Amino acid sequence: MSKAFLREDDLHAEETSTLPVKLLPQGAKNYMTPAGVERLRIELRDLADERTVLAGKTDPEAKRERQKIEQRMRYLQQSLHSAEVVPPPGVATDTVVFGASVTVRDSAGVETRYRIVGVDETDLERGDVSWLSPLAQALLNARAGERVRFKTPRGETELEILKVSYQGPSQSLTKNPHS
Repeated sequence: MSKAFLREDDLHAEETSTLPVKLLPQGAKNYMTPAGVERLRIELRDLADERTVLAGKTDPEAKRERQKIEQRMRYLQQSLHSAEVVPPPGVATDTVVFGASVTVRDSAGVETRYRIVGVDETDLERGDVSWLSPLAQALLNARAGERVRFKTPRGETELEILKVSYQGPSQSLTKNPHS
């Protein structure tokens, strides 16, 4: 059927009815840090509150917003259901594993901190990178003091791992080879 014969509300419903694509490759586990799971639970609760506020409104804009909220809620529920929570290591270690905060120095001398997290926790502004990203793959299993090669869009660079730390609910584990 031609879209010319659909109501405007139906067109918007069609745009928002598909779920977002899961960013995990086939067969990959949905690893998450405990803090990431908690953030998603809080977001889900806040969205439920927003949906309740919009429930009594019948205007088209409120209806579209409610659909977006419900779509995001379904995504979060699916993500939380499939999450495999990975706690920080129980002892201080200088090896980079899931959940590590890693301070690196690039070949230009610039220091940057990254934290290796789950796909749904990724937040580049905070330095949280997915464990599946090329950067995280270069860092995983390396140790403080080592240098790793990393390919960027501008070419290959070398990163020196300066510090590896882990943050848990009641602990902060840090290992720095220069201490």
